[in-house]
Amino acid sequence: MVQADVIRKRLEELRLVMAVHKAQWYLMVTTDPHASEYINDCYKEREFFSGFTGSNGTLLVGMHEACLWTDGRYFVQAEKELDGTGITLMRMGDAGVPKLVEYLKDQVASGDKLLADGKLISARQGRDIYEALRSIGAAFLVGKNLTKEIWKDRPADSGETITVLAPELCGKSYHEKLCDLREEMDRVGAAAHIISKLDDQMWLFNIRGGDIAYNPVAYAYTMITKYAVTLYAKEEAISDELWQLAMDFDITLKCYEDFYKDLPKINFGGPVLIDLDNTNYLTVRLLERGENELLDLRNPTEEMKAIKNATEIENIRKVYLKDSAVLTRFLYYMKEHAGKEAMTEVDAQKKLDAMRLEQPDCNDLSFTTISAFGANAAMMHYEATEENCAQIGTDNFYLVDSGGQYEGGTTDVTRTLAIGKIPSELKKHFTRVAAGMLAMQNAIFLQGCTGRNIDILAREPIWEMEMDYKCGTGHGIGYMLNVHEGPQNVRWKYLSNSKEAELRPGMVLSDEPGVYVAGSHGIRTENILLVIKKAVNGDGEFLAFEPLTWVPIDLDAIDPAWLNAKERKWLNTYHQQVREKLMPFMETIDEENWLKKVTEAI
Repeated sequence: MVQADVIRKRLEELRLVMAVHKAQWYLMVTTDPHASEYINDCYKEREFFSGFTGSNGTLLVGMHEACLWTDGRYFVQAEKELDGTGITLMRMGDAGVPKLVEYLKDQVASGDKLLADGKLISARQGRDIYEALRSIGAAFLVGKNLTKEIWKDRPADSGETITVLAPELCGKSYHEKLCDLREEMDRVGAAAHIISKLDDQMWLFNIRGGDIAYNPVAYAYTMITKYAVTLYAKEEAISDELWQLAMDFDITLKCYEDFYKDLPKINFGGPVLIDLDNTNYLTVRLLERGENELLDLRNPTEEMKAIKNATEIENIRKVYLKDSAVLTRFLYYMKEHAGKEAMTEVDAQKKLDAMRLEQPDCNDLSFTTISAFGANAAMMHYEATEENCAQIGTDNFYLVDSGGQYEGGTTDVTRTLAIGKIPSELKKHFTRVAAGMLAMQNAIFLQGCTGRNIDILAREPIWEMEMDYKCGTGHGIGYMLNVHEGPQNVRWKYLSNSKEAELRPGMVLSDEPGVYVAGSHGIRTENILLVIKKAVNGDGEFLAFEPLTWVPIDLDAIDPAWLNAKERKWLNTYHQQVREKLMPFMETIDEENWLKKVTEAI
């Protein structure tokens, strides 16, 4: 963790640069030019100037104050990391906490200037800020990045080689996907489409990269018209495979850096389809300079990508079975060793990571493994490091959230283990979390439902305890791509400005309710589910979920008194299936005997 005095010094240096540019405010958002969730170290400006390491945060620096907005997943972590820096934590969603735009309208004076890097602000957020400041007579300028003058040892950007996927991994060719995309462009009346979102572009071209840790994506922009396709990619990343793909399908390859030079020169002669949530503000400003009409719609590729085809589904099922076996064998190791010998959170993390990466078709992890014991597990996105980690003790929970990037799928799974003797109240929490996960997993629902319709199934057992978890219940999962993808998600709260997506057969999403008690413990049980067709009758088409994750739920932490008959049946049925599917993967008699024991009916 960066020392508080270092952060205060960096902020003062930034304020001196702001004064040179006659700016009273500077804004930094956790993103890159492509609105990526996980970002290359080169773009971690907000982290550099705040010391907050969470994956979501917005830092506003004024001449006399600084504020950081983040969501409920990171409240505990942010409070700890911001301590002593002089930065005020703005707890998003809490009563009385203003949103960024509200704060700006209240605090910025007429005549003030707010600066930001337009490549690192989403188009929608940029427009909202511009309108808010214009209404009070203040300016929003997005042409300069002031952090470059202070962050002297900034890590270099990336341009890893782009590879083309083997046809047997794809199930659908680039040409087929492009035809579908152009049909959708015609349907909405778009003359052109610009895609900045990296995983959407990787999916469209059936390519992969290595520019962001754990996310097999390459920095690129794509322009599509009725008759032409242009892919802007890093020159050093263009492989012979990519050249061949471009030649075979008449794709124009251009240098990544030329994108912003070309934009203001082009008038597409009709509406440009662009997703303002997944495009940066500078791109929009340059398109408008070319007098282009913008059509703000979700990238069609996002929903196309979310609905996995038959080849992808077959590969995903195989990958999740193998990955479930790895995690199950790790849980056996933890039950045998944790609490009985010296072991840190990092030791456990390294053990699991090594076991996963030993698999012949596992290319990488899908995110940094969360390995947390006791109170650390209450921080949803806690990251143990050699310098900052806990010993795994006893009489509390150990939580592990992990996943891998395989040839044939991307995995994500969380389990919580009882280490030693668990107090009855904590067992109650664990049992009700398991009940919530199983309730959603066993849901049957009509086509047309969104994740908001089913969130209550997972959350109700926690709400019954008058508790809540300050995050969604589920997210989409990519195919050999980002571990988080949309448009599907599972959350309870209605947001007027959010885009909901109905759940469709072929979508993959997580089911991960939890309980997080600051200073005490954290519990999360996560399975990954595939949306499938269940039945069609006079009342409509019914859908259901097929579990992809097959990992035991720790019976040592289950209190049967907190399960009703239906919930108990769900748990026993699931464990019976886990035993049948995983037994062939166990490597020793001891592992086999343990698997039998931990999947016994209760």
